[in-house]
Amino acid sequence: MQRKYGLFTAICLIVGTVVGSGVFFKAQNILNATGGNLGLGVLAWLLGGCIMIFCILAFSSMAQKYEKVNGLVDYAEAAVGPRYAYFMGWFSAVIYLPAMTGVLAWVSARYTLEFVTNTWPGFPMLIPAAEGGCIVGPECMALTLLYLVASYVMNALSPKLAGKFQTSTTVIKFIPLTLMAVVGIIVGLVAPAHQLTENFQVVGAAANGGGGKALLTAVCATAFAYEGWIVTTSINAELKDSKKNLPRALIIGGIIIAAIYILYYLGVAGGASVEDLMAKGAPTAFTNIFGKLGNILTLFVAVSCLGTLNGLMMGSTRAMYALSARKQGPKPELFGQVDPTSNMTTNSAVAGLLVCALWGVYFYVANLFGTMGGMVAFKGTALQSVAFAFDSSEIPIITMYAMYIPIFINWIRKEKDESPVRRFVLPILAIVACCFIVYACIVSKKMENFWYIIVFAAIMGLGALLKNSKKK
Repeated sequence: MQRKYGLFTAICLIVGTVVGSGVFFKAQNILNATGGNLGLGVLAWLLGGCIMIFCILAFSSMAQKYEKVNGLVDYAEAAVGPRYAYFMGWFSAVIYLPAMTGVLAWVSARYTLEFVTNTWPGFPMLIPAAEGGCIVGPECMALTLLYLVASYVMNALSPKLAGKFQTSTTVIKFIPLTLMAVVGIIVGLVAPAHQLTENFQVVGAAANGGGGKALLTAVCATAFAYEGWIVTTSINAELKDSKKNLPRALIIGGIIIAAIYILYYLGVAGGASVEDLMAKGAPTAFTNIFGKLGNILTLFVAVSCLGTLNGLMMGSTRAMYALSARKQGPKPELFGQVDPTSNMTTNSAVAGLLVCALWGVYFYVANLFGTMGGMVAFKGTALQSVAFAFDSSEIPIITMYAMYIPIFINWIRKEKDESPVRRFVLPILAIVACCFIVYACIVSKKMENFWYIIVFAAIMGLGALLKNSKKK
């Protein structure tokens, strides 16, 4: 591949890939997790950013070492072996990608309905936002499934259109982020109410059983917002002077992403009280600061989320094909077919849509049954404590961090010709970061982890039964 990207372009690719929808709706989760403690929330964003930066630095060494391979599964195969790489690919295809895709369909629907209800309060048959209509109402579920199918159709019938849509939404998503970060902080500090200063005085240390547990819960919430960085390590073969520019781009890009998230978080806090933000989310800050224009920004947020949904659907529709290309997984000859007209992996796309829909329905039901802060429809009833419910927007991502650890360990063990920094320092920092976020998940999620492990074990066991060991 031609080395056509410079340092600036690489930084833009990294920032554009990672910054997506998570910052918009996870900001509310972090406030709920910390009881409105802004300082603790900022610390959670910083820790999440450090975890991301340490891991992408370790993987950047692999990207430079294995310049002819592309993607996480290839790194897993080079460092650990083909069997581990298969299970990494199977996990991505059946849990990791579709779980995030289902969540993004719901987030897109939520912010779309927030825009509709704020613009037309009397819209027929639409449950008001204050009553949970934009979160768990039947309209939200219907629109979630519509977005899921529409994203699949666009990717399956016109991959080029899907690519153009992805590029357009990348630009759009920075409009609400930038405006809220700049204007929100200024208004929060200068306006007579001094809202930002007032919000920082809310301690909220009793949230989630204490400051330490609240922080760990908030760090888990940042995992979703920071996810997507692993894709950025695959640009090394197209980067000029990649041995120097890739680490630079990853460090600078990671710092920019963390800064954008923290500034947006502070900007939102400058536009509304902590109590309103915990109950209603960021749209209330948009409206308070920008008036009617604030509702237009909510629409931009919805479009941004649709762009992230489209990107994840791209990966989900090709996930089974990626396994079949290695002659592994169920029916490689079936899921490895490529349509001659659309040049799309049609059978793989159908399977991807089905799995995404299943995870989307599960996420919706888990919200109804009260596993997510601030989104409880049956609070105070017997259904709130229903078993077999876990947060599918965070735990699969943290599972991926756990699966990085063997890759880093084998890199240390095998790559004896690397410099001490690349062989020991970077992967050890990444291992510590991965262990920290796994520990945070264990402490904060409690029984959710137990129910998730049952599902994880069943799916991975099915993957073992369906594994096809034929050579290419």
